[in-house]
Amino acid sequence: QVQLVGSGGGLVQAGGSLRLSCAASGNIFSISAMGWYRQAPGKQRELVAAITSGGITNYADSVKGRFTISRDNAKNTVYLQMNTLKPEDTGSYYCNARGVVSASYTYLEVWGQGTLVTVSS
Repeated sequence: QVQLVGSGGGLVQAGGSLRLSCAASGNIFSISAMGWYRQAPGKQRELVAAITSGGITNYADSVKGRFTISRDNAKNTVYLQMNTLKPEDTGSYYCNARGVVSASYTYLEVWGQGTLVTVSS
């Protein structure tokens, strides 16, 4: 069974930085795209950033120039470097993987557990 395990959240002051990591496990052959979504209290989950296996990236307008997504295909791991954090970046951050081909099954989409990011003003 494929699992995504995220880490790296925490409490930081505005202007600070955090780095999130998410590792996929489960005898995986390939993952088409990996990304991060976030959900603030009372709001819908939204895409923060995504990256394909070929390195093509996509960012929400609100994080462009501040966040950088990267991945290590050999480790099936995706990272999100978050700089110049703002209070509005606060929320639960969820790792996502699409097109996951494993030894036993092909998954259209897999979600990790959320990791909380809190930015104080």
